[in-house]
Amino acid sequence: MQNLKVTLIQSPLYWQNSDANLAMFEEKIWQIDESTDLIILPEMFSTGFSMQAEELAEPMNYKVFKWMKQMAEQTKAVICGSFIAKEGGKYYNRLVWMKPDGQYSSYDKRHLFRMANEHEHYSPGKERLIETLKGWRICPLICYDLRFPVWSRNFPEGESNQMSYDLAIYIANWPAARVNAWDILLKARSIENLSYTIGINRIGKDGNQVGYNGHSAIITPKGDALYAADDREEIHTVTLNPADVTGLREKFPAYMDADHFTINH
Repeated sequence: MQNLKVTLIQSPLYWQNSDANLAMFEEKIWQIDESTDLIILPEMFSTGFSMQAEELAEPMNYKVFKWMKQMAEQTKAVICGSFIAKEGGKYYNRLVWMKPDGQYSSYDKRHLFRMANEHEHYSPGKERLIETLKGWRICPLICYDLRFPVWSRNFPEGESNQMSYDLAIYIANWPAARVNAWDILLKARSIENLSYTIGINRIGKDGNQVGYNGHSAIITPKGDALYAADDREEIHTVTLNPADVTGLREKFPAYMDADHFTINH
């Protein structure tokens, strides 16, 4: 594992206007004033958290996907964010992990936010995604997933007892009314999984007059806030040190006493 430079972009979103959001995020990406390995955008960054799936969904390899591919190629960094995707006649809140060489992987949000009827408009994902970058194993997840620790559980694997991941990422549209839970759960996921945890949220109001106040954060494996934003636009780059992960796991290997279980899909 090498040092990993991550850039978080916390921003308001234009409601259901992908052209405006892509133009805005492109401008913000070019404001990043140093090299970085990973650029993280919020959940549904091209539309806001909308249930208008039929009107707003895009197939893969269309506008938003191609924009992510272009941004990754030009910045030489991985671009990570979710948009409304259509595939096989179904709709997904789909996170795309776009690499600079145009290769990509995706994760479909498993836990759909029923309080906004997300489960009535989108199909749930069934598989976690673990990606690698500069030796780090990274597990990107989406918003409501944060409330379900079983899905995020970090297990030792194989004879080496190597953990599933070293960094969890939660991209979100997490309302201000429940931001206290966001702050607490980001720290809880770091502590219980002995990993870094990044949460990237939006700010402003959406078209349903739901308010968001950011609180994007980077939490160390000990549960300390390496970076914590408040309610303003932020473009922030932080370097993550792998020794923070490996050192703690060596000195405090609580994962070796974890309960083992499987998830029925």
